[in-house]
Parts: sequence; structure tokens; C-alpha cells
Amino acid sequence: MSGRNWSHPTISRRTAVQAGAVGMLGLGMNHLEGLREASAAEASPASFGKAKACIYIFLSGGLAQQDSFDLKPDAPDAVRGEFKPIATKTPGIEICEHLPMLAQRSDKWALVRSLTHPTNGHTLGHYYMLTGRSAVPVGFRGDRVPRPTDWPSIASVVGDAVPSRNHNLPPAVVLPERLIHWGGGIIPGAYGGLMGRNRDPFFIEATNYGDPFWRGAYPQYTFHQLPKKDPTSDTPTVFQAPSLKLAAGMNSHRFDQRLRLLNTIDGQRISLEESAEVMQYDRQRQSAISLLASQDIHNALDVTNAAAKTQERYGANSFGWSLLMAYRMVEAGVNLVQVNLGNNEAWDTHGEAFWRLREKLLPPTDRAISALLDDLSNNGLLDSTMIVMGGEFGRTPKISHLPEHYKEPGRDHWGAVQTLFFAGGGVKGGTVIGSSDKVAAYPKDSAQKPENMAATIYNALGIPPTAAWYDEVDRPNHIYHGQPIPGLT
Repeated sequence: MSGRNWSHPTISRRTAVQAGAVGMLGLGMNHLEGLREASAAEASPASFGKAKACIYIFLSGGLAQQDSFDLKPDAPDAVRGEFKPIATKTPGIEICEHLPMLAQRSDKWALVRSLTHPTNGHTLGHYYMLTGRSAVPVGFRGDRVPRPTDWPSIASVVGDAVPSRNHNLPPAVVLPERLIHWGGGIIPGAYGGLMGRNRDPFFIEATNYGDPFWRGAYPQYTFHQLPKKDPTSDTPTVFQAPSLKLAAGMNSHRFDQRLRLLNTIDGQRISLEESAEVMQYDRQRQSAISLLASQDIHNALDVTNAAAKTQERYGANSFGWSLLMAYRMVEAGVNLVQVNLGNNEAWDTHGEAFWRLREKLLPPTDRAISALLDDLSNNGLLDSTMIVMGGEFGRTPKISHLPEHYKEPGRDHWGAVQTLFFAGGGVKGGTVIGSSDKVAAYPKDSAQKPENMAATIYNALGIPPTAAWYDEVDRPNHIYHGQPIPGLT
């Protein structure tokens, strides 16, 4: 089957309008960047995958496998750490004692304990895991600058290849923030890259940290990354997605008049139709119009005002709000939602690792993912929604201490092995694929790569193995660069 048949359908060419014209709709320009086209043509043939959507939870900074889902209680003290394993609902599967809610739901999830790739660097690790490619294209610099020569992200590929379920919503969304680095720069790998900027996912930016060294699920689970350095701002408290609404005094009649005016301007600017930048802007404008009219998007974004019981189940914090928003996005029809759980590499536990995991990181994650699993299951969406969770790498087997920065020890970067978490979308619950060696340093069997993780997502969503995406000069590129992880679904 031709890959072209599995690309997100393109809309008819329409010409650009001035930036100021969008302002007539009451939408701020700060909320336009990253909007994807939401008006699609006829859908492609029905997919063969069981999943209709995917939630990709990304733990920026790198979760320690031996302190979460792959504990080694018989390892030496310098490896074992402080946490004890607990039994799960599934006989024979143990996880960290600080993930008790997930332990009770092990029949709904599976683990892959043998994901490996060849870097210990944050930027390159992000790139591998966000693109599903453990190699870089020619000219890649790794300097925290996304470029049009980058591989496209998994989110961009899915947004382009999987038929839209709701033509009023973007096909792929990233929330609640862009992945940035505390030292400056934007982490590459989350964008359209060679596919073109018009196929970037739609970014919902709901966070504002001030001091880049704040970490955790604010407000109650916040901590400062460098305890020997004073914060430069108060701990963050506000979680607020962009407000997409008509300007004051803009009733539906006036809104329709403005749209007719914009269409008139379109006709007058037909000569600009061939400009790539103009086409990108026009798609953004059409997305803005669709989103303004969508009650689904308003409901999905308004998570901080959710019912008290819902907030209690997910946790009234940035982790809980983010996963609640992801659930609502999937429920409304978004194909892929990438949830960045952890600003500025929150899971980068070089020091003070154990109390941070115990008190600040694992509890809100345990609660929010458990609530997500419950809601998807109770509403009949778990079978059609795949959940994937991982970070840019794991952590070193040996515990170490950086006394110049931290009062207590932690673990350093480790790309050689990490554990991936899967659920839903045809995943066999209560399953463990692969294993690490006795100190959680390297895969012992069934080694998997980012390419296999990406292929698992693509296969679940019904993208054929022969499918391709097309760059801006119409050259075909393979979507698959590995096989789906065997035994998982």
C-alpha cells in the first residue's frame, strides 16, 4: 500500500491573510504558534491496528529503572538503593513500594525492561526517544536547536499518517509545555523536522516556572533542583492552558461576518498561494477558527476547574492536570497526545534521588496514571488507547554523590537500559518483556531500541509497515525503522 494513502490528508490550497486579520477573531498570536490544521479531507481506509489513539508520557530527565519498575533487591548496597519491591496484582511481578496504586492495576499494564540506546546525553537521548530513531541525520548538531533537517517526531508522524477522528481538533498534541533545557535552548526531536513545520504537533503551554531549577508536580510536589543554590523566584503555582474564546462583544453573527471578510481577503491574495510560509500560516488560521468553535477543546483545557472528586483522583497538581487533559483530548478525538511529565528534566536525579522520588515524583505519577487507567477502562476507551511511558534514558547502576551540588547521593545518566511502561491499545496486561542483568545495567534478553518502541505505537494505530511520509519536496521516507516489540500485544 502506498505510504501516500496513509499521510494526513491535505486541505485545498487557500491563500494567506495578514497576521492582524487573525486578531479580528479575538485569538492572541501567542497562542497561534504550533497550531496544526484541524480541517481534514476524507479519511483514509480503516486501519488494522486495535488502537485509535496513543498517550505518550515522557519523563524528561530519565527515570531510574532500579528505583521504579526493575528493582534489584539482591544487588550490592551501592546498586540496590533505598526502596523495596512490593507484589502487584499479577503474581511474579514486583515494582517499587512507592507505586502502590499502579501495583493494584498490574493487570492493565505491561513492562519492557530492556530498552537500550547508545547515549548518556540528555539532548541526544530526548532526540532518540521522541523521534524513535537511535541515529541522527546528516548535519545534526545536538545544540538544543530544533532544525528542519531533524527526523520528525513520533507525534508528527502519527499526526500525519493516522486519519483524523475529529476534524475540529489537531491530530497530535504536546502538553503541558515544550521541552526546554535549564541552561537555555529547546530540546530537538519533538517537531516536524524534515516533514515540514506545518506538521509540527500542536503545543499547549500551560506552565510558567520562572526559575528554571524548579522541578516536580507543582504546587505541592515542587522542589529545587540544586539545594545549595537559592531559587530566583517563588515556587510555581499557576497551571493555565491558553484561553480560546471570542473577544468581548464578538457574537456569532459578528464572528460569521469576520470570517466572510477573511475569505474576501483570501480571494484578493490568490497570488500568494504558492508560498510555503503562507500555506503554513493559512493552516494555522483555519485551526484557530476550528478551535474557537469547538466545545470539546474548551472542556479538555479546563482541567483546573474539574469536579473535586476528579481532581482528588488525578491529583490537583501539574502531573494530574496534564494527564486529565490528555484523557479529555483522547476522549474528544485527538490521535496522539504527548504528555511531558516533568519540566526542565525533573527526573534527572543526580542527587537527593531517594527522597525526591519517594516524596515528590513517584506519588503524583502513581496517582495520575492510575486515574487515567481507571477512566479509560471505565469508559470503554482503554482497549482503543495505547499508553506508553519512558524517558530519554535510565540511571546508572551504581549510586554516586556530587557533593558540590547535592547533600545526598543519586544516580547519573545511563542509556544502556531503561524500563518502558505500556498499557491499553491491545497491550497484554500483567506482562513483562525482556529483562536487565543483575544490577540493571544492560539488557539480559530481548533488547529493544527506540525504533521498536515507535514501531509498536505505529502498528497499534494501524499504520502499515510499508507506509511512508513525504517531505516538502515530495520525497518518500519510511515510517518504520524497526519491528514492533514481540509479545506485548
